[in-house]
Amino acid sequence: MVSTNTKNRIKAGLIKPARFYNSEFAYVGRLEMAFARGALNVAVRRVDESKPTSWEFSAFSQNGEDGVVDHLLSLVDKPNRYFIEIGAADGLENNSSYLAFAKKYSGIMVEGDSGRSQRAREFLQPFNWSVKYLPIMVDPANASEVVNAAQHDDPDFLSLDIDGIDYFVMKALLDFGLRPKVVCVEYNSAFGPDAALTVQYRPAFDYVAHHPSRVYYGVSVKGWQALFRARGYRFVTVESKGVNAFFVDPEAVELPARLEALQFAENATQLRQHGAGCEAQFAQIKRLALMHLDEGNAVGGYAVRFAVGSAARRGALEIPQR
Repeated sequence: MVSTNTKNRIKAGLIKPARFYNSEFAYVGRLEMAFARGALNVAVRRVDESKPTSWEFSAFSQNGEDGVVDHLLSLVDKPNRYFIEIGAADGLENNSSYLAFAKKYSGIMVEGDSGRSQRAREFLQPFNWSVKYLPIMVDPANASEVVNAAQHDDPDFLSLDIDGIDYFVMKALLDFGLRPKVVCVEYNSAFGPDAALTVQYRPAFDYVAHHPSRVYYGVSVKGWQALFRARGYRFVTVESKGVNAFFVDPEAVELPARLEALQFAENATQLRQHGAGCEAQFAQIKRLALMHLDEGNAVGGYAVRFAVGSAARRGALEIPQR
């Protein structure tokens, strides 16, 4: 009679090859689904040049980012068809895969999880040999590695979504000479529409481990506007699910004279998870270490409630300089 342990070992040995093939099948299946979703969304989309919400569609992106990026790139004056994405995950749900696999852009997908990066390279490389997969956990100290690995210091598109010290990484990238034409950055709607805030700088930041609310991460939309305004960029819009904000270099991208930008939207996932909006979400993290980014703007009303606790004082953190 075969023991239970022996049966389990035999079963594991039989299933292991199937898991390998299933991984490849899953990648192909998800690629096909993304292409089909994108084709359907493009077919029914009705673009109004003055309304960025009408630009949205999703093929590989989590929300409507693919459509916004596609439209903004169509306005680039001298395109080089190159992208950089930091936080590219497994290559199947991000903001650059539509460019890489549907439009055949060249570029770099950077991912801090080496296993995800390896799987992306293994399964997706044959679909576009001009995409490089870079397994780096990017921080201000090593941001130059991304800039040095890029073929262009003015890529058509840059996406940053690392759920943590995004502000400090973006500042370092710009300080190292990167000048993307179109930028997509994740913002944290828990900080609300009016305050220019970011989390305190911490190496190896992990928002899941740092606070049980999972809303202590990243930058407010006003915080991003403060940084990019100082670098000569123009704010375009946020997308309707409240996750990403978009900026352009006005020297490279000509926007319509009339633009009905969406200035702020609640993160739909956070709204569902917490059952309440940004004020209630912020109340859970308001006494954690925060940094004000736009000291030149007076704050009042709702934003005043953000400036609480010694950790939230202006200038509480010295931004790492390189």
